[in-house]
Amino acid sequence: MFLKRNSSPFLAVLSAEGIVPKLVWTKRLENGDVFTAQQWLNGRELKPWEMGSEQVAALLRKIHRSKELVTMLKRLGKSPLRAKKMLALLAEQQRRHPAGGSVVCQALDWLEQHVSSLPDGEYVVCHCDINHNNWLLADDGTLYLIDWDGAMIADPAIDIGMLLHLYIPRAEWKTWLDQYGWAWSEELGLRLKWYTIAHTLHSLFWPKGKDGQKEKEQSLRLLKRVMVES
Repeated sequence: MFLKRNSSPFLAVLSAEGIVPKLVWTKRLENGDVFTAQQWLNGRELKPWEMGSEQVAALLRKIHRSKELVTMLKRLGKSPLRAKKMLALLAEQQRRHPAGGSVVCQALDWLEQHVSSLPDGEYVVCHCDINHNNWLLADDGTLYLIDWDGAMIADPAIDIGMLLHLYIPRAEWKTWLDQYGWAWSEELGLRLKWYTIAHTLHSLFWPKGKDGQKEKEQSLRLLKRVMVES
């Protein structure tokens, strides 16, 4: 078994949908802590070059189309994070924690210039950290997406944009999107770029753990690269 303490009730729905390893039991202790046990699976993390697989696209499509996941996150108090709200939060983070120099200011200006061009209507459960280390390929060939602490209800372009910019060569974007179920268009390209920049700024403002400086440098490199892309 894989034991966790005080995991989110969201885990039960993820398990029922087959997105994470099976939840076996849940137990509440006298002190209020809740322990959950998931099925232990032998397997491995995905390699970066495997992120372009049809299996990854299929699992993300399943996640983004799940009404059950949205319903559960709403029950847990989550509401859709719209682009204008996201932009306001990023601007506030920049005022409180200045970082990145002129490229960050340019990125925020670009987001503000293009926010009105984004569609307002497609809000799904997004994982928001699709790093290849969070994908577990079990020995039986089943693929899982783990570590859901940062999940939110938002535009799926948050997940898709980061995945494409981090792992998929630009010449292969249309093929990957076909596997996912989207058709390429200039409007979609703008949408993916907008959310990739926004997500990268968030990561820049809030680096994690002991490797915070390294993550900051990685975020800055990605931000500079995405900003110059058409």
